[in-house]
Amino acid sequence: MDAKVTPFPRRLGTSDLHVAPIAFGCSVFGWTADEAMSHRLLDAFTDRGFNMIDTADVYSFWLPGNSGGESETTIGRWLKASGKRDKVVIATKCGSPRTPGGGNLSAAYILKSVEGSLKRLGVDHIDLYQAHRDDLLTQPDEMLGAYDKLIRDGKVRHIGASNFLYPRLKQSLDHAEGHGLPRFQTLQPPYNLYDRDTYEWAFEGSLADLCAERQVSAIPYFSLASGFLTGKYRAPEDTARNRARGGDVEKYLNPKGYRILAALDRAAEATGATLAQISLAWLMAQPTVAAAITSATSLEQLDDLLGAAEIVLDAETLADLTAAGTNQSQS
Repeated sequence: MDAKVTPFPRRLGTSDLHVAPIAFGCSVFGWTADEAMSHRLLDAFTDRGFNMIDTADVYSFWLPGNSGGESETTIGRWLKASGKRDKVVIATKCGSPRTPGGGNLSAAYILKSVEGSLKRLGVDHIDLYQAHRDDLLTQPDEMLGAYDKLIRDGKVRHIGASNFLYPRLKQSLDHAEGHGLPRFQTLQPPYNLYDRDTYEWAFEGSLADLCAERQVSAIPYFSLASGFLTGKYRAPEDTARNRARGGDVEKYLNPKGYRILAALDRAAEATGATLAQISLAWLMAQPTVAAAITSATSLEQLDDLLGAAEIVLDAETLADLTAAGTNQSQS
């Protein structure tokens, strides 16, 4: 392991936004982190020089009693109390069909949703406004036209996509280029050392290749595979300890998952880093990745995760990890 910091800030696409290589995923706010802890986490995150916070209008509707928007509201109160608006890149999303009442990417829905996010965040503009999930019923011209209006009105600086597959991302990029409309600067895919198919090898085309060709920056979520890549889940009984995430982890307890854990253990022994740090360092080393989204619910956990930005894995370790996470049919 080279004792140097991963280069940052990193540019998002072709935009004027630059971010540190770890983004704070704020889905835990209003869920597994209460408001006081959320504010402490954001203070610690920004005090270390990290600047991208990612949320969505739908977070955290899944908790009984919540209706969505709790995460944005928590961030807005922190921004007001801390005075750190100019030190952060605020990324939020709209259009998830999981939004109470249903969401989409129609012009009317986007233009209405942004007002709610701006109010909850307590800001006059959003730095990166992302389409949370694709809406096959809305054509790119309508969707991008709405984003264009928001940018011209000064309410949004740049736009990104989340959970788009190859055909629709390419169609949207082509339409933006051909019609003088705003382009997606970023893509949020579910991507980590284990989950690589959707981003690297999808049947329709490689999102990784498309992002490289079109200068779209990837900001992966599920960077630690719901905690599996931290190494704390190694047997089915381990998942029972975490009611919030445990059920999502059982699918990783298979030969591929155990190969990855073994490779992470080897890297940890060689470097002295934690498995979470190594997993994030591998992700940040991928050429199209600008920042890895990860979450913490304690200051100790956050300190460990941010330590990943100081790790650069050597070529041999990267190759060992990559091979462990490659499906046998693709090796």
